[in-house]
Amino acid sequence: MRVREMHPLCCITLESPEIGDRSPEPEPMLLRTGSAVVYSGSDMNVGGSDVAGVAGILYKWTNYHKGWRSRWFTLRNGILSYSKNRRPDHIAGDDVRLIGNLPSGNHTRRKHGKSLGIVHLKVSSFRESRSDDRRFYIFTATKSLHLRTHSKKERAAWIDALISTRNLFQLRPLNDNLNLLQKDVSISTERLKNRLLEEGIGEGLVKDCEQIMLSEFSEIKGQLRSLCEERSNLLDTLRQLEAANIEGEASGIHDGEFQLMKQFSSIGRGKYSEWSTTESSDDIEKQELDEASDDEEANYLDASECFPEPHISDGSVVVDNMTNNTIDASAHAEIVRRTKLPDPVEKEKGVSLWSMIKDNVGKDLTRVCLPVYFNEPISSLQKCFEDLEYCYLLDRAYEHGKSGNSLLRILNVAAFAVSGYASTEGRHCKPFNPLLGETYEADFPEKGIRFFSEKVSHHPTLIACHCEGRGWKFWADSNLKSKFWGRSIQLDPVGTLTLEFDDGEIFQWSKVTTSIYNLILGKIYCDHHGIMHIRGNRQYSCKLKFKEPSIIERNPHQVHGFVEDVSGKKVSTLFGKWNESMHCINGEWASKPKDLSDSSLLWKRNNPPLNLTRYNLSSFAITLNELTPGLKDKLPPTDSRLRPDQRHLENGEYDKANSEKLRLETRQRMSRKLQDNGWRPRWFQREGEDGTFRYTGGYWEARETGTWDGCPNIFGEIDQDLLNAFEGS
Repeated sequence: MRVREMHPLCCITLESPEIGDRSPEPEPMLLRTGSAVVYSGSDMNVGGSDVAGVAGILYKWTNYHKGWRSRWFTLRNGILSYSKNRRPDHIAGDDVRLIGNLPSGNHTRRKHGKSLGIVHLKVSSFRESRSDDRRFYIFTATKSLHLRTHSKKERAAWIDALISTRNLFQLRPLNDNLNLLQKDVSISTERLKNRLLEEGIGEGLVKDCEQIMLSEFSEIKGQLRSLCEERSNLLDTLRQLEAANIEGEASGIHDGEFQLMKQFSSIGRGKYSEWSTTESSDDIEKQELDEASDDEEANYLDASECFPEPHISDGSVVVDNMTNNTIDASAHAEIVRRTKLPDPVEKEKGVSLWSMIKDNVGKDLTRVCLPVYFNEPISSLQKCFEDLEYCYLLDRAYEHGKSGNSLLRILNVAAFAVSGYASTEGRHCKPFNPLLGETYEADFPEKGIRFFSEKVSHHPTLIACHCEGRGWKFWADSNLKSKFWGRSIQLDPVGTLTLEFDDGEIFQWSKVTTSIYNLILGKIYCDHHGIMHIRGNRQYSCKLKFKEPSIIERNPHQVHGFVEDVSGKKVSTLFGKWNESMHCINGEWASKPKDLSDSSLLWKRNNPPLNLTRYNLSSFAITLNELTPGLKDKLPPTDSRLRPDQRHLENGEYDKANSEKLRLETRQRMSRKLQDNGWRPRWFQREGEDGTFRYTGGYWEARETGTWDGCPNIFGEIDQDLLNAFEGS
């Protein structure tokens, strides 16, 4: 019997004489625990080759909240499908064999349901994990499946089954089997002619009708031929894609670098469609996350495995046109972070500036009690992490240095040092001053970095931070001295920023002065001015001048500087604007060259978000105070995201924010007394008597176990007895 089979990548019906009569496969039943099971037995004759059906339990990574979840996977006819834990009513028959053991226990509870997803092996790739001998990955154009078996032996069995099935579905000459339009297609009008003559219609009229019919048929035949040619081209393209995919696997191309550029399938248009042409992959991912079922589909991969190797140019300054996102999107499904702040609950009330100004001229701004109207909904701890928005520049610098191009390394480090100021444009509000012992963590696998900061001293105010990236570490402790001069605010940073690469090269620099102008009249704006000296411990150093604004200056925000070698020779020039971009060019240039064709772009600022608020937060800053699903339970009680006044301000609950801010400032006034009585930071320690605060380690390990010993609830209610004792002392 000839079975009409649908080609897995299009809607063309193929005549497959090789496929014999086959009864439907039994519906798998619910299986909640156990290890992988593989079916085998009588061979299935597909495309002239024998292939066994494969099925069993694999553990699939869903998200950080739910972790690994067992799923029932079935592999047959070149298609891998999966659903919630299922198993057949019995495992018997000639086409079944086992890998591993079936789980023991009561299996009377069974549940039927739909398939969650399918993967066509012809247009996908797979590889084993290098860090875990039980894990392997399957990559398609729209998603990545991260799978884990019960043992190393079972992973090998699954990989062998995937390879065997893939090899059995080699390319076939699709067009040779599709006789879509015969060349000798013709039409006969003899029967119609005889019928009309029988009715007594004149021969002349009959000939006219015959010509009209032949003309219409000729038009239809042309349209049909055009459609068949388009379909033939489509199948040729599919064959090329399949060939590229197979060749990519055979030649050992890194899976993260191989991407399918288009989706052609018209089957599987449901929510979990692997190759849907009705919805983009972004839309499907968003829909699945919004519905937040137990069925994934937000996948996450180890950030350490998917950075592409950049192109390195030795000698002259030639900068790669690398994208800002250094992680391959085809191998990563990034954590979906918010794109706007919550809608405010209340209407914001204005504050009289004059009443604030007259009492605070010449005072240290960090010691002035301001209403939340002057704050933005992030803390100074989070503000430190905002400087790492363009950390891809450090990834790039590491790769350049590893390949021996030290000049490109320091150029990217200099661009990174400037990029931290880009988010300050239009930011007129003050970040929250952290409480003593307040902390902030940021785990951004899509950027390949982990950041941690803590307020280590209340007087003087000191914030220490530590960040680990791909091949580099960054740490700093900073103190911000500020003066309020009536019409302007001057902010003088105190502290050193240190960057160390894994190969031992170190760069250190300090930030420049920031001033905010026109507090009373005119449009408020900020600018940065001063000399930034980036000192390296090897061949190169860099000096950057942030030009101070003036009345006659029509081109503000200018940055200009040079890279010098150990002899003091200027080998490269940097120029640009701290709020736009930075370029570099070989040699010494006293000013920006008119012809930029010989220069190279080092860094360009990201576009602002679509949903702007009066805070003018960047897209990156909007995500800093977000509590992603499952994160709150992992945070210590000292994390800035748990600070109530800051959370109320973000939600637009301004009255609650003000009352909480007053309560916490009462607690803050106790901090100096605590510090004088021997309080010490939990996660940082000063090197020497006047040295830099360095991260002592242990935070991420404590986070894994949820052990937060020595981390008090600093945002809780104040003990009245302690408050009375403090006020009486």
